[in-house]
Amino acid sequence: MKYKKSNKNSKPTDEVIRVRTPNQNEREVLGIVETMLGANRIRVRCMDGVVRIGRIPGKMKKRTWIRVNDVVILVPWQFQNEKADIKWRYERMHAEWLERRGYLRE
Repeated sequence: MKYKKSNKNSKPTDEVIRVRTPNQNEREVLGIVETMLGANRIRVRCMDGVVRIGRIPGKMKKRTWIRVNDVVILVPWQFQNEKADIKWRYERMHAEWLERRGYLRE
C-alpha cells in the first residue's frame, strides 16, 4: 500500500488556525518594524506608543528573517524601557488576522 509523501516545500493554506497573542503577564507588546539598524538591532514602533530598539536573539537570527513592516512580539527590558528583546515574528496572514481583530492600532 502506498502512502502519500508530505512535501516540505508545499505552501501553507490560507486559513488561520491558531495565532499567538501577546501575554500581558510576561510584559509582551506588539510592534511593527520600522527600520533595520544592523548588528541584530531593529527599530520597532510598539502599540503602547513607544519607539524601541529591538534586539534579535541568537536563536531567531538565522531561523526567522525579520524585515521592515513585519509585526513582532517584543518584551521591554525592565531597566531600560526604550530597549526590548524580540520574541516572535508573525507571518503575513497572521498579521492580517491581528489587524482585523483590533490588536494592531496606530
